[in-house]
Amino acid sequence: MAEHNHEHEHHHHHVEMPKKSKYEEALAKYNLDITDEEVKAAVKKIIAEKVHENDTPEVKRFLMGSVELTTLKTTDSDESVLAFTERVNQFENEYPNLPHVATICVYPRFAKIVSETLEVEGVEIACVSGSFPSSQALIEVKTVETALALKDGATEIDMVQSVGAFLSGDYETVCDEIQQMKETCGDHKLKVILETGCLKTAANIKTASILAMYSGADYIKTSTGKLEPAATPEAAYVMCQAIKEYYDETGIQIGFKPAGGLNSVMDALIYYTIVKEVLGEKWLTNQWFRMGTSRLANMLLSEVVGEEVKFF
Repeated sequence: MAEHNHEHEHHHHHVEMPKKSKYEEALAKYNLDITDEEVKAAVKKIIAEKVHENDTPEVKRFLMGSVELTTLKTTDSDESVLAFTERVNQFENEYPNLPHVATICVYPRFAKIVSETLEVEGVEIACVSGSFPSSQALIEVKTVETALALKDGATEIDMVQSVGAFLSGDYETVCDEIQQMKETCGDHKLKVILETGCLKTAANIKTASILAMYSGADYIKTSTGKLEPAATPEAAYVMCQAIKEYYDETGIQIGFKPAGGLNSVMDALIYYTIVKEVLGEKWLTNQWFRMGTSRLANMLLSEVVGEEVKFF
């Protein structure tokens, strides 16, 4: 009889549900049941109904101040990055009434040059780190690269999530790496690039957004700009929805950065409008909304001053 009891207990134990991982538990709090069709429809509606009201000189001035002026070329050199940074210094003198850019974004080897050359108060120095843009390096290499960038004067770090690990369902690797990178950053802001063009579906983009925020991202960013497609309004919409739900759940405000493929002032206005409609006024500061681009700064400037200017 005792034996039978023992067997019965054993059998009972066997049918219990497998324990959810902490990642599944975190994700269970969010609505991941979203289709690409409904996202497309929502974005189409926002663009048709709302963008035109933001097509104003005030919004364009604001957007100038949200630009992360970026140079990430194989041909970048000490000389070219120095000249690039000097343009930001000169801008302050030539256009004292316009907001300066939010950030200069460079490879880690140029952090020192930028930090020694930059004279404008309030411009951040961001470095793409962790084996950008593939992110295919050992975590030890990623954290060392990040620590060196910060030592040389970087004030923010942009990393790419391990996209291959994410697509394989290995959320543990994805989250552990982000967590270790955030530990290396300490109080410095960490932006996690999802590379949404590789994630394909709205559900994947939302899942990656939540995992990044859960692991310590201060911002989530669409793309590296090195792969097609780069930023899309649909990806932005899903990421902003995720930021909103995360904020409602935790009270933690996370920033948003579209990057790559911002080719026109209209593109910038579309992203601005999506942030305004999904997240609201609280996100419409250059603290919480940034745009990664090299081309757009001249286009915005031209529209603001009313003539074509090639400044940057």
